[in-house]
Amino acid sequence: MLKTDDFQIVGGRKLSGTIETNTSKNGALGLFCASLLNKNTTTLHGIPRIEEISRIIEIFESVGVKVVWTEKNTVKITPPKKFKLNNIDKTSSGRIRSILMMIGAVIHFENKFHVPHEGGCKMGQRTIAAHRYGLQSLGVKIVTRETHYEISRTKLKANDIVLYEASDTATENLLIAAALIPGKTILRFTPPNYQVQEVCFFLEACGVSIEGIGTSTLTIHGINEIDKPVEYHNSEDRTEAVMFIASAIVTKSQLTISRCPIDFLSVELLKLEKMGLKYKKSEIYLAKNNHTKLVDLTIHPSKLNAVYDKIHATPYPGINSDNLPFFVPIANTAKGTTLIHDWMWENRAIYFTELNKLGSNIVLADQHRVLVQGPVELKGTQVICPPALRPAMIILVAMLGAKGPSILRNVYSINRGYENIAKRLNAIGADIKLLK
Repeated sequence: MLKTDDFQIVGGRKLSGTIETNTSKNGALGLFCASLLNKNTTTLHGIPRIEEISRIIEIFESVGVKVVWTEKNTVKITPPKKFKLNNIDKTSSGRIRSILMMIGAVIHFENKFHVPHEGGCKMGQRTIAAHRYGLQSLGVKIVTRETHYEISRTKLKANDIVLYEASDTATENLLIAAALIPGKTILRFTPPNYQVQEVCFFLEACGVSIEGIGTSTLTIHGINEIDKPVEYHNSEDRTEAVMFIASAIVTKSQLTISRCPIDFLSVELLKLEKMGLKYKKSEIYLAKNNHTKLVDLTIHPSKLNAVYDKIHATPYPGINSDNLPFFVPIANTAKGTTLIHDWMWENRAIYFTELNKLGSNIVLADQHRVLVQGPVELKGTQVICPPALRPAMIILVAMLGAKGPSILRNVYSINRGYENIAKRLNAIGADIKLLK
């Protein structure tokens, strides 16, 4: 029987002080894959020590990439002269979706190779159509086999591409691929989300010219080669900032959250403001990548009311799909009924009803929508983590606001995306113990 990590959470405690937003998981994964374009050494700062990063490192090392931690959150990445793709770690590949973004880099060094089917959160199927059609336009052929994708190409060519759907990872994949195709590639209808912008800024540091960063049309002026030492700072995680906001709300606490990427939180904050949240934000300052705008947010205890319309995610600049689940524990505290619509995933809304075990009043309208009735008083209980990052984390957040002790079983899903989360929450007043 496999050993699992479990948390014991004593809820109902006030949080206080200041907590710093950590750097982004999704941003780091895009940077890892983009670094494979560089024949020289890439140094990445601000890489979180989380399970998802451990999996991508295992995959990289299995194909011959040298990855060395030089500081707590700094890695040096050096690709091999020839990738050993036949040795790719299939187990780790089956646990993360970001392996797809390796295709955009590796096609420049291999004419034909296999990539195992990707994994990640267990929330239903996600199509790779945007990856497939976009890469085909650049001269790449992708054939889906029973256990893997078969990738081949002849001559790569710059092109004018309309994205099949608003996919962050597909946009990153195409950006990475286009970077080493000489000429002008245009990507249209791209989501200008934070991880997409992160890859753009990194590629600019590598010498690739990109027009339209932050818009839905990107023009990439590809170059022949990247072969120089490159150093880059990953920026902060807007979903972690939302998690801390939700934690302050459910515990009725005053809490300051520093280094929040405000451009990727503004719609969420506006929605919360209309629900009655009181907060203050500092003047804007820049992240270490010299591009991402940050603020410090101070959340004040507030009485919330349900919104009259629904809360739903849309591609940036709307509410981010990873931020949406945190509105469920928040809606527990709001007076009235809140409709939360998660259209992207066919199974994730089902996991939201796990909060009913703590005393929530959540009705599953269909596989995409829940009705949350509040306010409710939550009580501690035992719950097994869902096999998905955000649904697992909202249970932990709800447990922080529940009276009495709770047990959260098998927190691997949380460790995939949050670094030392128990220790960090304890530093601001939570009571979380790792059960041995």
